Amino acid sequence: MKTVPQITTEQAAAFVKDGDTLLQGGFGMTGNPVHLMDALSKTETRNITFIGNNVGEAGIGGGRLLRNGQLKKMIGSFFTSNPEAVKAAQDGIVEYELIPQGTLAEALRAGGAGIGGFYTPTAAGTPIAEGKETKIIDGVEQVFVKGIRGNVAFIRAWKADTAGNLIYRMTEQNFNRAMATAADLVVAEVEEIVPEGTLDPNYIHTPGCYIDYLVQATLTLEDLGSSASVSKGKKVSEDRMNMAKRALQELQKGDVVNLGIGIPTLVADLITLKHGVILHTENGMLGVGPEPVDGGGAMNYPVNAGKIPVTAVPGSSYFDSAESFAMIRGKHVDIAVMGGLEVDEHANLANWAVPGQPLLGVGGAMDLASGAKTLIITMNHNNRDGSSKIVPTCTLPLTTLNSVDMVITELAVFKYIDNKLTLIELMPGATLEEVREKTEAKFVEQLA
Repeated sequence: MKTVPQITTEQAAAFVKDGDTLLQGGFGMTGNPVHLMDALSKTETRNITFIGNNVGEAGIGGGRLLRNGQLKKMIGSFFTSNPEAVKAAQDGIVEYELIPQGTLAEALRAGGAGIGGFYTPTAAGTPIAEGKETKIIDGVEQVFVKGIRGNVAFIRAWKADTAGNLIYRMTEQNFNRAMATAADLVVAEVEEIVPEGTLDPNYIHTPGCYIDYLVQATLTLEDLGSSASVSKGKKVSEDRMNMAKRALQELQKGDVVNLGIGIPTLVADLITLKHGVILHTENGMLGVGPEPVDGGGAMNYPVNAGKIPVTAVPGSSYFDSAESFAMIRGKHVDIAVMGGLEVDEHANLANWAVPGQPLLGVGGAMDLASGAKTLIITMNHNNRDGSSKIVPTCTLPLTTLNSVDMVITELAVFKYIDNKLTLIELMPGATLEEVREKTEAKFVEQLA
């Protein structure tokens, strides 16, 4: 068996040259090779094309390179978690390309597998697909995406043996596993290195043939950014909680359910083991439990898609982002509950961008909206200016076409019955006259 060289972070940073494409693993700061990125930030290397789910947080991970002016371009799915990345994009300082999260994971997997590209229904009919090749396959419009490779990949694992075999911890697999396969040179930052033969081959996540160098680096709470500690609780309005309670009524025992950020997150607070609902989070976990009550944050717990530490219920499993989105696109997620900015009469959804602002944060929304068997949207009925969010035709950038099954607001519950927007229920305190007055879209009334 080969022995993978063990090097310092400084030696690893020297492998990245001016103009290189760098793949950086991690989801937020979970599974992020922060020590390698810190070392690279201390070099004079410039004009880097950075590829990762997000550019770390301000001053952490890829955020260090951004702050130093070392990045020429950033390619990822969610830059809005770093205000400095948003400003750099708005000011034209850094080029950027937005790719839906599941598409990014699959493009890396394809690049590492020697596949030139693939077709996906994700993003069809949206601004992300503009200028790209599309094809109708089995009656579904699909977008062509090229495989992605890099010159160097910096990844993070929990444990390695001297042969380079890697084991990840909890939700730290995310983009690391695919990136380990998709670069000319791969450096794995790990918590512990043990002799070959120590790790059980049944539990290896990344075989050593993909790894060129190992760096041992100890993780601290400071390395985890906003996920370093558990949340301190939140105040919830009665309207928002009513929407969450109504969405919960749609979830059946045994359903695999993905809950988006915002109002959908409140549904998770209502779910108990008695409900028998299996919560899925797109960064790589099935069987999400409630937030922990003690400290430690992501040092001791997995995190959800909002980078919030959570617990794991009995029977949970962890996997990487490519497999997670394969579950979604493959219709293995029964229900997705998401927030919305607009929903229209044609079951189209807009929930990720507003005019006049750079398109910087799609995340996994497009994959989930088009991939889940049932899509439920929870949102306020109207905007702050009183305008309706349920409209004849969406005017905001689309997330998905013809995919919405139900809309729940603080005033009403709508379903699409026979392809028609149909009012089926009034929420507590709402009247039919109020719903008619505040809804711009035409709808059929089918109240019990």
